[in-house]
Amino acid sequence: MSYLSLSTWSLHRNLGPLRWTVWNEETGVQDTSVQEQPLLHSLLELPAEAAKRGYQAVEICHFHFPSTDSSYLKQVKQAFEQAGLSFDTLLLDYGDITSSNEVRVSADLALIREWIDIASQSGAKQIRVVAGEASPSDEEAISLSAARLSELSEYGRTVGVKVITENFKALTSTGASCMKLLGAWGEHAATITDFGNFRGALKYEEIALTTPLSVSVHVKPQYDENGYPDEAELRRCLDTVSSAGFNGAFVLIYDGPGDMWEGMERVKRIASAYISS
Repeated sequence: MSYLSLSTWSLHRNLGPLRWTVWNEETGVQDTSVQEQPLLHSLLELPAEAAKRGYQAVEICHFHFPSTDSSYLKQVKQAFEQAGLSFDTLLLDYGDITSSNEVRVSADLALIREWIDIASQSGAKQIRVVAGEASPSDEEAISLSAARLSELSEYGRTVGVKVITENFKALTSTGASCMKLLGAWGEHAATITDFGNFRGALKYEEIALTTPLSVSVHVKPQYDENGYPDEAELRRCLDTVSSAGFNGAFVLIYDGPGDMWEGMERVKRIASAYISS
């Protein structure tokens, strides 16, 4: 059964603080910083608010966790349980498992395993891992990414978290490279299809290609300067996944001006027609 979800990226101006991790080439270590900003919502309040607004699930970006202490992660899990909402996916934005720097790869894989544990403790069903930043035409990088995703999948299964990826960053920026990666990954392969991350003449063909292996689709419209979606273009994306038999989470994405909840309502009005019961 398909259902409505949202990504905390759609509320990034409301949620804060933002946690950023970058690889420091000079020191050869990961640098993490937390940027405080005024809060309009607490992450712990979000499940109840989302449920009140008609959503059945949420995906949380890793940088929206103000704390990763076990006591806080337990509170996140309880907040979802009390709201009767599913914490579908923890979206980990950091990591390049195809880097040529072996020191970085080792550090990034260790950090990804830490976030798999965080996903488990906070009740997430899945974690989205970036497949890599190598060129989509790099066959060796695709094979390497698939092998490392497979290893991470095995680790995830030990703590009850499914590892998935997305057409996000360079390696999976084309439908062809996505399918090569997912094929090499094997039986546990799964992805998210983001409408905004495929571009060019093949966009709709690429969406159709990856949809059958997608656990969710990121319903990311094209907007005008006032934050109103291009409805015809969005419906073409939605028709494409519907024709491909998609039956999962429709995750609404809004990143335009004005109130972010109102922006998502405009997307929701269009996407709701595609939700099957």
